[in-house]
Amino acid sequence: MTAVSNTPFSTRASLPNTHPLNAYLYHLISIKRSNLCVSADVYTASSLLQLAEEVGDKICILKTHADTIDDFSSKTIKSLCEISRRKKFLIFEDRKFCDIGNTVQAQYTRGQLRIATWAHLVNCSLISGTSIIPALASAASSTLSSINQSVSTEISVGTPRTSAELNDAVHDYPFPSSDAESSGKGKSAISGSLLEELEEPQRRGSVVHATTTISQKIERSLRSTSSLARAVSVGEGDETDREEALLALGEPPQDRGLLLLSEMSSEGNLMGKDYTAQCVEAARENNGFVIGHVAQRGLNEDLEKDNFVVLTPGVGLPKAGQKEDKFGKGDGLGQKYRTPEVVVKMGTDIIIVGRGILTAEDWAVEAERYRKAAWTAYESRVGRGDF
Repeated sequence: MTAVSNTPFSTRASLPNTHPLNAYLYHLISIKRSNLCVSADVYTASSLLQLAEEVGDKICILKTHADTIDDFSSKTIKSLCEISRRKKFLIFEDRKFCDIGNTVQAQYTRGQLRIATWAHLVNCSLISGTSIIPALASAASSTLSSINQSVSTEISVGTPRTSAELNDAVHDYPFPSSDAESSGKGKSAISGSLLEELEEPQRRGSVVHATTTISQKIERSLRSTSSLARAVSVGEGDETDREEALLALGEPPQDRGLLLLSEMSSEGNLMGKDYTAQCVEAARENNGFVIGHVAQRGLNEDLEKDNFVVLTPGVGLPKAGQKEDKFGKGDGLGQKYRTPEVVVKMGTDIIIVGRGILTAEDWAVEAERYRKAAWTAYESRVGRGDF
């Protein structure tokens, strides 16, 4: 076990050169006492949003597969982002990018999904080469620059929106392509009904002058957590204290992060030791955008170089009341399962669970069972002390 694995999340959040999203995530994990990521392996928007509502309080990350949602739309994105802000979890779109730079940039920013506009985290394989990392980083930067533009206008409205509401609206709507903007086909990076609201004040009654300014500079810092947040992370205080700590933590930084697909849980996969070692090195060389790994064990080796978050899929628990030796070890389709205790002991930070929760009668109850198992294993690993 490395020094990184034995270091509490709340301490890792404050280490030098920690990516802003990781700093936020480590604090979030500590306050919610949850190192659980639920994989939203569902196929309708209503099921996705229902799952987010029911397990949101139990998780630190929700992993999505937007391309498997039959009716995924901009409304789905807007609703999911609202739940994410309210329930306090990050969104990880499990896209597994693997192609040449130009193609992955288009997959990340264009089409019906426009992933870069709403997903805090994405992942990629390095099978196509390490150049995929700067390609995705550039696309993320361009997207955030488009979002973080200054908007100043007079709006004629019956019930005026606040600046904060306009800010949300700018972020919730997908943006037109740079091609459309450069060709003059679009007046603004804001689309749909929001554009109409900005452009046509004569349709409304009273006039209000609303100025929404969003800095073009991407803020890469995180508000320091209060002593209350630190106390909650070690189990002190009550539910009110936890809510106050989450409020003190605030919103996640407006940033994007990449997870490298460094190992897989499927039987017979071709990601060998040499490939994994190259992923570790690539993460170190691109730590301004790469925030961690999807792997089967901890990959952090040096506390001065490695403060990457490690997420592990293929995690399961015996059903309530079922003995460990009766626990199925696979799904018959190549997926292998291990318990939270086993993977966390091996250095994993966050467990990823999908069908283990989704096949339960009560998603929230089962998510709590997994959350508790993973958190107990984590506390044992660090010697009980997230302090």
